[in-house]
Amino acid sequence: MTTANRDLYDAHDSSDEAIHVFVYGTLRAGEINDMIRAAARHGIAAPVYVGTASMGGQLYDFGHYPGMVLDATGQRVTGDIYRIQAALIPVLDEIEAVYPGEAGLFVRETHDVACNGKTYPCIVYPVSPAAVSQLPQIPGGDWVAYRRERDANAA
Repeated sequence: MTTANRDLYDAHDSSDEAIHVFVYGTLRAGEINDMIRAAARHGIAAPVYVGTASMGGQLYDFGHYPGMVLDATGQRVTGDIYRIQAALIPVLDEIEAVYPGEAGLFVRETHDVACNGKTYPCIVYPVSPAAVSQLPQIPGGDWVAYRRERDANAA
């Protein structure tokens, strides 16, 4: 865990401070790692849906999940913002295989994401550009729409 990530986690140990997360792939509602179900499995209060939003980036297809490369050049990634309890952060880190002191595919960062006229500092799990160099880009930047179409065409 980087110092910034440790500070983020420590800063959110207070139960009165809102923590937000932007999810763009399998953590979205109805997907295989649906974080609402993950919270329930761990006895943590359900995340509260704030709204659907987008942020600058590109999505890539890893097969069973996407990876987002942050990019401010105009392409957008669609996802959902939720307000969560601090206790859910380690659960999300485990799902994304983000472990202190270990390099992994995903990293946990905080980025401002606009939604419904407000801006929220959100936990986001991007990947590095090097990780996607041989992968297909997901057109339109929406994993759920892409996965549904891909799965329907494969059937």
